[in-house]
Amino acid sequence: MGKENRFGVIAALIAGLLVFVVSGLVWAETGVKDDEIILGMSNPLTGPASALGTGLKAGAMVYFDKVNAQGGVHGRKIKVISYDDGYEPTETVKNTNKLINEDKVFALFGYVGTPTSKAIMPIIDKEKIIFFGPFTGAEFLRNPVNRYIFNVRSSYFNEAEAQVEYLTSKLGLKKIGVFMQDDAYGLAVKGGVVRALEKRKLPLAGEGKYKRNTEDVDEALSALKAANPEAVSMVGTYSAMAAFIKKARAGGFNPVFLNVSFVGTEALVEELGGKGDGTIITEVVPSPTDASLPIVKQYQTDMKAAGQNEFGYVSLEGYVDALVLVEILKKAGRNLTRDSFISSAEGLSFSSGGMKFSFSPAKHEALDKIYMTKVSGSKTVPVPK
Repeated sequence: MGKENRFGVIAALIAGLLVFVVSGLVWAETGVKDDEIILGMSNPLTGPASALGTGLKAGAMVYFDKVNAQGGVHGRKIKVISYDDGYEPTETVKNTNKLINEDKVFALFGYVGTPTSKAIMPIIDKEKIIFFGPFTGAEFLRNPVNRYIFNVRSSYFNEAEAQVEYLTSKLGLKKIGVFMQDDAYGLAVKGGVVRALEKRKLPLAGEGKYKRNTEDVDEALSALKAANPEAVSMVGTYSAMAAFIKKARAGGFNPVFLNVSFVGTEALVEELGGKGDGTIITEVVPSPTDASLPIVKQYQTDMKAAGQNEFGYVSLEGYVDALVLVEILKKAGRNLTRDSFISSAEGLSFSSGGMKFSFSPAKHEALDKIYMTKVSGSKTVPVPK
């Protein structure tokens, strides 16, 4: 081989190596490959809160699968690696470390719960990983704003304010107590209720607590019966909330019962078995059966196409979370990094199907509207304004 040919071959090899290196640098972000984006999910797929994890995952996957079938986002399919944590923070921590260190995910998505989210806060801060769309309205995820945390749903403070405003202004009630899960979730909502009461110069009129992932509500029921509030704001998952309401009514204790959105509306109604009429639930997404709203009609159509004919608030929220995430990925462009995702998210403002979503550097919460419903037989209906 001549000298010139040798130089030509070497030059070609160097050029090829540079292309390889540059290409590798372009796609060097963790969890971003040439043909896929990897998301990590940890939530309750088994246990007494499983309807929340399975519902949220189902709605999100319907939307992601639809996007993938259309070619993905900028040529990349969205892959979700999901683990069950049973709504126990210690398991959430284990799963999160595995997702980050072994599965090498781009972002964490679709987690369920306040105590579970609180447990991984040190991991988020250390790893600087995006935590998107957690199924909780806890204030510590919103204030102060954390660069890596993006909430789609409205806050528990907003839900508590809506509850107290309705009770005091519409019903003329002033004695409002709390029945709460004895952990960070219970404290998060209680804080919102107390804040709303203090705004109206009212004290908290009684408190009862129960242990997470149990239906051991008797002690809390006794404490609240003794306090005798006119209304009880309830903070927990569907099985314990239903057990409390049924036992209270069977024992002649009949205040107005209210639940925040996390309860799992359809599961609560089913657990109540027709014995929960009048129970109020604040929601952060519109009714999943109201097809007059374009986004709900789209959700129903996509769910049916995926072979899922049961509609619910939790799966609708998962669907909406996925929709917002995809819009940010589109905006971030082909050269996706965590920094470009954050920059795109903080500049996001768009409407879809009758709902408006927006983030800013000072506000990492896309929605703030609250919808109020009440149980009537085997379904929920809107509370008249």
